[in-house]
Amino acid sequence: MFTPKYPTPDTASPPAVTIQDSGAAVPVVQTSAPVAPVSNRPTVQLTAGSTLALVGGGTAVVLVVGAVLVSLLLAVAITGMSVAVVAVVLRSILNQERNR
Repeated sequence: MFTPKYPTPDTASPPAVTIQDSGAAVPVVQTSAPVAPVSNRPTVQLTAGSTLALVGGGTAVVLVVGAVLVSLLLAVAITGMSVAVVAVVLRSILNQERNR
């Protein structure tokens, strides 16, 4: 799974070159350019339905994450308020004990 997959080497033959000793022009014969290999990876085709499903799924994820974050923030706020109330009550109890 994590091993690299190397592409197959080109199998096109190199262009043929003909050299003559007569001093005449040197004819060069070239073969056609190699064709790029076809990819084996599947392509993703988005239709209207799949696009709508992706948008709906993304919206649902954003709403769920937002609800979780808001609930965590609310839990922290409620905890902070309760700790503040407990601190005020304890302070008033301790002040009453000192005044007696």
